Amino acid sequence: MLIDLSKPLSNQERPSNEFETKVLDFVTEWFSDSKIVKIQSSGSTGIPKIFEIEKSKMLNSAEMTCNFLDLKEGNVALICLPIEYISGKMMVVRSILRKLKLKIVEPSTNPLQNINDEIDFCAMTPLQVENSLDKLHLIKNLIIGGASVSETLKTKITKTLKHSNSPTRIFETYGMSETLSHIALRQIFPNQEDWFAVFEGVEISLDERDCLKIFAPKLNSEILQTNDLVEINNKNQFRFLGRLDNAINSGGAKIFPEELEKLVKQNIPNEAVFLGIDDEKLGQKLILIIEGESDENLKSKIYNLKFQKSFHKPKDINFVEKIPRTPNGKVNRLELKKLIEK
Repeated sequence: MLIDLSKPLSNQERPSNEFETKVLDFVTEWFSDSKIVKIQSSGSTGIPKIFEIEKSKMLNSAEMTCNFLDLKEGNVALICLPIEYISGKMMVVRSILRKLKLKIVEPSTNPLQNINDEIDFCAMTPLQVENSLDKLHLIKNLIIGGASVSETLKTKITKTLKHSNSPTRIFETYGMSETLSHIALRQIFPNQEDWFAVFEGVEISLDERDCLKIFAPKLNSEILQTNDLVEINNKNQFRFLGRLDNAINSGGAKIFPEELEKLVKQNIPNEAVFLGIDDEKLGQKLILIIEGESDENLKSKIYNLKFQKSFHKPKDINFVEKIPRTPNGKVNRLELKKLIEK
């Protein structure tokens, strides 16, 4: 289904499935007299929450992204993310702001499988990108969010697109529900950038734990305190190191799983997640969960990796058929831990 947001809703196609109906219901809600929109958080690090967000602030967020990507009236955007969350809602708001043509595709792990025409703008999760590599050349501007982009996926993207003569630009996003989607981007293709660059009007700083603080008055009147450990460069760039929530205390040593996952994913194609499991002697025992069938060669390869510290090497490596994820694609560490501890 394609809706042209430069025209009244009465002139659009009729929805043919539940997701198309939900998207059109949100468009209708947007044009209601209410000044706020209710948004659900993903729940990837705790219990999902409902936020009430001012429409004016969502428009400010949309303008930042549209300006950065130079989106213009008549461009074609594609929404393939759940409309319940900020990621999906903001795709609609950006389309309304710039009067884009919005192609509606039901969220799935392979949303581009039936797409054969060029798309000017799309937002996807890493898992969706992983399953859509053969169609990425059709997208001019792609932003990837919901979870960090692994080194393996970056390599696959580059290999797929480097000889395609495609104008595709791909960015990894940084943001959260409270910042109304992303407040910073870093390019993955055609260039690979190490640092996230924040949008104009966004101020960043560190607290006493070296966690990121965000002040974006156009998006949120409060200073947002994150639990994300970062390194700041030139006041408007930062590098993500890991989440304090996910830190593992093993034998008195603090371990940040994201750093270890980055190393492992540079060497294996599988999804990999480090967890801390309760242990009487160590407090928490560091283990690695790999998605896929049990593979002794893979285990041997991981144990032979050059970890920075000896205690970074996992005590155990377990395999699971499928790592649980939230509806918007993030690894659900809480559910995974429950699964392993059964």
